[in-house]
Amino acid sequence: QVQLVESGGGTVQAGVSLRLSCAASGRTAYLRRVGWFRQAPGKERELVAARLWIGSHTYYADAVKGRFTISKDNAKNTVYLQMNSPKPEDTAVYYCAAGVVGSDESYNFWGQGTQVTVSP
Repeated sequence: QVQLVESGGGTVQAGVSLRLSCAASGRTAYLRRVGWFRQAPGKERELVAARLWIGSHTYYADAVKGRFTISKDNAKNTVYLQMNSPKPEDTAVYYCAAGVVGSDESYNFWGQGTQVTVSP
């Protein structure tokens, strides 16, 4: 099992940077990928950014490309989502998720979510 705990959400004005953290614990040696998802009211959950647990390959949704950065502190087993130039449309609950090697599912473990509200 892997436990994921997000932190860093809150309310910010548009343009003010925010950084989300996702601390992973448990059997992290089996992880292959980690990602940040978000879900806004009335909308489907969408993948915002992702990266390999080991390695540097990353993915970004077009809506956040150039503004958000996913990174990882290997010593702390913590993944970050740096949100620069946030917009009101970035308002959502953000979830950290992780997938293990050899699983049929891309993501097997989920955090509890953290609310991000961007005011105009």
